[in-house]
Amino acid sequence: MSTAAGMHGPANAAPLDHGDWIAAAERWLRRIVEIPAALLVAAEVVILFAGICARSLHRPIIWTDELASILFLWLAMLGSVVAIQRGEHMRLTFVVGSLSKRAQAWCETLAIGAIFVFLTLMLHAAYDYTEDQSFVEMPALGWPGTIRALAVPVGFAAALLSCSLRLARHGIADLIGVGLVLGAFVLLLTLAAPALTAMGNWSLLVFFVGLLGAGVISGVPIAFSFALATCAYLLTVTSTPLTIVVGRMDEGMSGLILLAIPLFVLLGQLVEATGMARVMVAFLASLLGHVRAGMSYVLLGAMLLVSGISGSKTADMAAVAPVLFPEMRRRGMKDGELLSLLAASGAMSETIPPSIVLIAIASVTGVSIAALFTAGILPALVLAVVLALVARYRAGTEEDSIVVPRAPAAVVAKTLAVALPALLLPFLIRTAVVEGVATATEVSTIGIAYSLVLGLVIYRGGLSWRAALPMLARTASLSGAILFIVGAASAMAWALTQSGFSHDLARAMAGVPGGQFGFLLISVIAFMVLGSLLEGIPAIVLFGPLLFPIAHQFGVNEVHYSMIVILAMGIGLFAPPFGLCYYAACIIGQVPPEAGMRRIWIYLGSLFLGLLVLTFVPWFSTVFL
Repeated sequence: MSTAAGMHGPANAAPLDHGDWIAAAERWLRRIVEIPAALLVAAEVVILFAGICARSLHRPIIWTDELASILFLWLAMLGSVVAIQRGEHMRLTFVVGSLSKRAQAWCETLAIGAIFVFLTLMLHAAYDYTEDQSFVEMPALGWPGTIRALAVPVGFAAALLSCSLRLARHGIADLIGVGLVLGAFVLLLTLAAPALTAMGNWSLLVFFVGLLGAGVISGVPIAFSFALATCAYLLTVTSTPLTIVVGRMDEGMSGLILLAIPLFVLLGQLVEATGMARVMVAFLASLLGHVRAGMSYVLLGAMLLVSGISGSKTADMAAVAPVLFPEMRRRGMKDGELLSLLAASGAMSETIPPSIVLIAIASVTGVSIAALFTAGILPALVLAVVLALVARYRAGTEEDSIVVPRAPAAVVAKTLAVALPALLLPFLIRTAVVEGVATATEVSTIGIAYSLVLGLVIYRGGLSWRAALPMLARTASLSGAILFIVGAASAMAWALTQSGFSHDLARAMAGVPGGQFGFLLISVIAFMVLGSLLEGIPAIVLFGPLLFPIAHQFGVNEVHYSMIVILAMGIGLFAPPFGLCYYAACIIGQVPPEAGMRRIWIYLGSLFLGLLVLTFVPWFSTVFL
C-alpha cells in the first residue's frame, strides 16, 4: 500500500547514471532477491492447489501444509527485503512531507539509518535462533528446523546490505548527523536505564509512546518503529535476549492462515489485469448509470464486489477508480467528491470477505474464520445503504449537468452475459470456505486458477508471461511489508504482555463506566484512533489479544466485536489527516489530498452513525451464524 512516499533516497540527491556502481549493485541485489521471492509466491499457489486437488480425489498429500509453512517464512522475509528496496514498507509521512526539502532528505536518512540499526542488532540474534531451531525436526518431511529458520538471518543480511547501499547514496553530513542522533539516543537510554527500571510500567510510556511515536512521526516505517521500540525496551529495562524477539516475530509471521495474504494480493492483481473488474463495473453502469447518483451507486456496488475477491483495500480501489472516475467526472462530479466517496467506500467494505484484516483478526484471536466470512457481509451492506443515501443527497449538486438515458435492456443483458463469469468469483470463494471445500488459506488458489482460466479463455486481457514476474514480485513486496508489520507487532505485543500491561489494561477496561455499553463505545473510539495512526493489521495484532478476552467478560459475542473493531479501524484508516489509506485513495484517484479534506467528513460521519447502529444492534453481525 503506497500510504506515503517511499524511501527512494534523499529529496535533493542528484540522479544516478547507469554507470554508478551503487545503482548497479542495487539493481543486481534487487534481482537476486526479487526472483526467488516471486518464485516462492508461485510455488505456494501450486502447492496449496495441489493439496486441494489431492483431497478431492481422496488421496491427501500429508506434507503440503508443512512445505507451504517452510516456504512461507522465506517468502515473508524476502518479501520484506523487496519492500525495503522498493520503498513500500508502510510509513507515515504527513509530518515529514510538510518540512523543507533539506529536512525531508535528513529524515529519509534517519529512516534508513534506524532500519540499519535494527538489522545490525538482530543479525546475531537471528543466527542464534537458527542454531536453536536445528534441534527441531519437521514431522512430515523429517527436515531439520534450520532449513526454515535460516530464512530469518538470510533476510536480515539481505536487508542490511540493501540499507547499506541506500545509505551510501546519502550525503556525508546527513550520515554524520543521523549517526550522532542515534548514538545520543543509545547513550541516553543507557544512562537512564536504572531510573527507567525503577519506574516500573510507567517506563512503557517512554518506549511505546515516546520512542515509538518519534519514529513514526519522523518517517521510520511502522514495522521498524515497533521493532526498535521493543528492542530498546528489552535491552534497557530487562535481561531478555533479543533471540526472543526473533522467535516472536517468526511466530507472528508464520501462522499458516496468514498465507492467504500474498495469495489474495496476487488474486487482486489478476482480477485487474484480466479485465474482470472492468466488465463487472460495465454491467453495474449499464444497470444503474441513468438514475440520480447512479454512478455513485455503481462505485459502491463495485467496491462490494471487488472486495470479495482481492482482500486488499488498495487493490480494490485500484481496480475500480481508474474505470469509473473518467465517466463520473464527465457527468459533473468534482474531484473532491469522487475522492471522498472512494475513501468512504473503502472503509465501508472492510468486513467483506476475504478481507486481509479478517484473516489477521482470526489469526491472533482464534475467532473462527468461517464465522467471520459469514458475518462480514451484512454489516458492509448496511453501511453501503448509508453511503448510498448520502450519495443521493450529494448528487443534487454534483451530478446534474448531464442527463444519461437508460441503457436498453439488450445492452444490460449483454453486459451481464459478459460479466457473469467474473461476478461468480466472489460467490465461488465464499462458498468454497463455508462448504469446507478449501480452507481460508487455500481458497485463494481456487480464485487464482479460476481467474487465470477466465483471463486466458474468455477475457483475454493483460495476461502475458512478460507480466508474470513483475506481478509476482509486486505480490511478494506488498505481502512482505504486511507480514513484517505483523511480526514486529507480535513481538511488541509479547513485550507489553510480559510487562503486566495487559493485566492493567484489563482491569481498567473492566472498570469502565456503563458496563457493556461503555466498553463498546470506548472500543469504537479507540480503534478509530488506532486505525488512523497505526493501520489496521498492527493495531489488531497489538490489541486484539488484549481486548477480546475483556469483550468476552462483558458478554460481547466475539464475531460481533470483530465486526465493530474492523469497521472502526476502517473509518480511522481513511480519515484525514493521518489515515494512511486516504492518501492511497488520493494516489489511485490522482486527486490532491486537499480536494477531499472538507467533503469527506459527511461520508465518514454517516459511516460513524451507521457503525453505532451496528455496535448496539448485534443482530446484524450474528444473524447468519
